[in-house]
Amino acid sequence: MARKKRIRGDTAPVTGGAPARAAPERAAPERVAAGRVQAAWNGAGSGRVVAILALMMFLAPALGVPNEEMLQDTLKSIVVSFAALGAALVFFWQQRERREPLRWHAIVWLPLLLMAYALGSMAWSHAYLGGVEAVRWFIFALLLWLGANTLSRNNLSMLAWGIHAGAVVASLWAALQFWVGFGFFPQGPHPASTFVNRNFFAEFAVCTLPFSALLLARARQSAQVALLAVTTGLVIVAVLMTGTRSALIALWLQVLVVLPFIAWFCRRQLAFAQWGRRHRVLAAGVLIGTVVGLGLIPTGDPKITEEGRGVTALERGFKRTGSISPNDASLGVRMVMWKATLGVIRARPLTGVGAGAWESEIPLYQAEGAQLETDYYVHNEILQLLAEYGLAGWMFLLALAGYLLRSAWRTLKAEGAEPQGEAPWRAVFLCSLLALMIVSNVGFPWRMAATGALFALCLAGLAASDARLGLRGRWSATTLAWRPAFSLTLATLTVSCIALAAYITQQAVDSEQKIVRATKIALSISASGDPNNPKWRPAKLQMLGLIREGIALNPHYRKITPMVADELARWGDWKNATWIWESVLMSRPHVVAIMANVARGHASMGDTEKALEYLERARKIQPRAPAVRSLEVILLSRSGQEARALELARAAIGDNIYDYDLANATFWLAARAGDYALAHKAMQLRIVGWPEGRVQGYLQLGDLYAKQVKDPQKAFNFYQQAILLVPPGQRPELLPRIPPEYWAKLGYPQGAPAAPAPPQTSASKG
Repeated sequence: MARKKRIRGDTAPVTGGAPARAAPERAAPERVAAGRVQAAWNGAGSGRVVAILALMMFLAPALGVPNEEMLQDTLKSIVVSFAALGAALVFFWQQRERREPLRWHAIVWLPLLLMAYALGSMAWSHAYLGGVEAVRWFIFALLLWLGANTLSRNNLSMLAWGIHAGAVVASLWAALQFWVGFGFFPQGPHPASTFVNRNFFAEFAVCTLPFSALLLARARQSAQVALLAVTTGLVIVAVLMTGTRSALIALWLQVLVVLPFIAWFCRRQLAFAQWGRRHRVLAAGVLIGTVVGLGLIPTGDPKITEEGRGVTALERGFKRTGSISPNDASLGVRMVMWKATLGVIRARPLTGVGAGAWESEIPLYQAEGAQLETDYYVHNEILQLLAEYGLAGWMFLLALAGYLLRSAWRTLKAEGAEPQGEAPWRAVFLCSLLALMIVSNVGFPWRMAATGALFALCLAGLAASDARLGLRGRWSATTLAWRPAFSLTLATLTVSCIALAAYITQQAVDSEQKIVRATKIALSISASGDPNNPKWRPAKLQMLGLIREGIALNPHYRKITPMVADELARWGDWKNATWIWESVLMSRPHVVAIMANVARGHASMGDTEKALEYLERARKIQPRAPAVRSLEVILLSRSGQEARALELARAAIGDNIYDYDLANATFWLAARAGDYALAHKAMQLRIVGWPEGRVQGYLQLGDLYAKQVKDPQKAFNFYQQAILLVPPGQRPELLPRIPPEYWAKLGYPQGAPAAPAPPQTSASKG
């Protein structure tokens, strides 16, 4: 390791361009070298670049898509990518006359290492997913390097304000969703702010709290103290509203341990130590009052109430914290994914499966009978990195852990005015990264645009601080030789990258919009209850046109595309459903559920040989998977081997390995064979597991007991349950599906009321 030398850090930023050149002096070579390093570290600060980065950290969490035609993180990725490239262009243009060195830091090599691996893995693993990962790490490395060259103690406050403001606006959206069911941003369960998933929002928000706390501790005026106390309290309340347990762990650790320690440790460098009693009472009173006051407001969203996890933010936060347990159901699902991923790591410890390829390759490594194909990430960033990147992932994690531990030690052992002046900012970056590492163990925040950008900027802040402290060497800060030609060349390349990013963005947005629009049309047709009515023909043609165009633009978009095929299959359009599923398999060739769907499609179209081919492919990967079991049962029943099919179905139900199709097929096979107890059990499993089909399920049970078992009372009970599940205005429409002898007991002695005649218009009268 190179010998470390301490030199004087920068004390004021330089706005860009070439600094004034000092008159030549005769001095020892060591002093000349040190002077050059000092000039390098003093000459690259740029308020404009940091302003762009601060604006990025405000807009990325604050903005959301008001419709379903673009995923929320797609917009955030666009904001982060263009902001990073725009900041790079401004930076290179400002340095167009520069001849002095710029900063470099060893930590920048880490994302570049992963980017290089991702590019290489495109040759032997999943090319598209590897390319996406390479772009992600390129943007990460660019943000890190730009921050290392531009962040100074004079402009760090600007960045902190951007981070804090973004978290506050995002928290405001979340609070409105919790309190009044604000539905401007389409998403999953409330409150998710602009992040589509409330876990994603909570993971980001909890990592911003150290910046909010530092701004509050540095405030001097009463109005600013009150404003920061209120807004910080709002962010805390929003995290409590989500009930995300990993974020709650990070929240309590910060609020109860880390932030109080930082406040004590850095008390001489922070304004709060000089506050009078009035300021202290104001800050504590407003912060606690905001958390308690807002935290006691009950939710106005009935779906949140139905979850039974608390109706106020405080109740929800404490309940969810208390529910953390190894026996938790969601943790159990993650454990299945983690065990499968550990299998990948054992099998491919050096090469990994390829950057981003976990979701494509994980079916080959799952435990027998398990299916994780609806998941695209491990929900553990460390395990996913090791599984995908192999040795490169190990190097990244070990080097990152070593650097962060050394940075924490240097911060704690800071001596002298300059190191102690750096301590508050270094502590904030480390605290934010600690929160990020906590939530990274049960989620995938590195892959979320806003949280990933915050990760890069925290590392950049530490790297810039190392440079200011004069910590230089092979494994720390050093210099990067520079010439005006470098700036002009890189500025030109950045313009090209911006143009390429604009093209990729346009293609991605167009593809996503077409696929989402097609999916919405498919779901609306299914929701009508009469998808094969000829009136839907124009809508179906539009839907098929949109999905074809969307797949042509991006054949690797797996998240939503299969949903269209699933609806088509429900309508009996197996031809179109099958080609869509096959397009998914072209990109994700090991997804057992999709293979089973394709086999079912070919079987329905009479191509038994093709169906058996896909069944065999699926059986080789997961012989006990529910989709494979149900497919075997269906193919056997269609080939006339109903007795064998029923035997397999009974065994699968007994082993508790089933899906919708297997439960449905078991119902029909058992009903035809006279095994009414098994038929009843299979339908009850289908009703409980897929409640959206409860009405149809109860009608089928009613028919079973009315027509085969000959038990009128049980038949009536099931018909009545079906009727009660339908809104009163729609109940008469259900009567034709129920035998007439039950209508009177159900409250319709005259049958379904006739539809009123349409009112006459002047045109009809004429």
